[in-house]
Amino acid sequence: MRIDSHQHYWEPRRGDYDWMPKDEPVLYRRYGPADLEPSLARNGIDRTVVVQAAESVHETEYMLGLADASESVAAVVGWVNFEDPGDRRQLERLARHPKLAGVRPLIQDIPDVDWMLRDDVQWAYEAIVDIDLTFDALGFPPHLDNFLTIFRRHPDLRVVIDHCMKPEIRHHRDNPAIFDTWAEKMSRFATETAACCKLSGLVTEANEDWTVEDLRPFTDHVLSVFGPERVMWGSDWPVCQLRATYDAWWEATNELTRHLDPAARDCVFGGTAARFYRIET
Repeated sequence: MRIDSHQHYWEPRRGDYDWMPKDEPVLYRRYGPADLEPSLARNGIDRTVVVQAAESVHETEYMLGLADASESVAAVVGWVNFEDPGDRRQLERLARHPKLAGVRPLIQDIPDVDWMLRDDVQWAYEAIVDIDLTFDALGFPPHLDNFLTIFRRHPDLRVVIDHCMKPEIRHHRDNPAIFDTWAEKMSRFATETAACCKLSGLVTEANEDWTVEDLRPFTDHVLSVFGPERVMWGSDWPVCQLRATYDAWWEATNELTRHLDPAARDCVFGGTAARFYRIET
């Protein structure tokens, strides 16, 4: 089974996508299952994981409704307010839905890089462990040290790193040291925690004229230190369309994983996601 471990559906008119520029023609429009199904069929993708894009429980309910109506959606990663301990009740309620797999706070958009370490949000990590959900870690390289602290503090937290923690690929040509700093910290995640990593979101961190070779040092490193059994492919559609079509990203990652044997490729393109999100195959 091929699984896209990271994609989005949204409706801007719902009014809770605060980060989305209204003058951005690629992003600021409705995206639903009917828009993605042709790409899934062309590339042989059987199931997907839909991931939150709004700081709203209502958006999570919206995604679960789409999941109920779409056989291709295997799991949903939603949102609760980490700053409100009362939202544990929301988390328990949402978790009763069979397709709610986990949650993700939009940490990349929070100005305070130390937000995740605050005492008043620690209840959420504990609740995720207690309820046996997953945690999608979304951030930038400056968040790496703090995420490592959180993952060590909560070793039973089932964690996946979104988008390889968004390395600054667009600046790598002029500043090779960017890779070295990111790579050293990602290696620590691989050796010191049980976290998985999503092979996703890299084209939007690259230049508009990106090539497969621009991405290769980063994908090679992730595959090497985590191993294919802890790496899962994701499209980050429709965000990926800022740099590449769904098909182009699929083709690029097939080229970037061509050196793997069939069993390893099966992990990257489905097996790892199925195990992590507990998707029945």
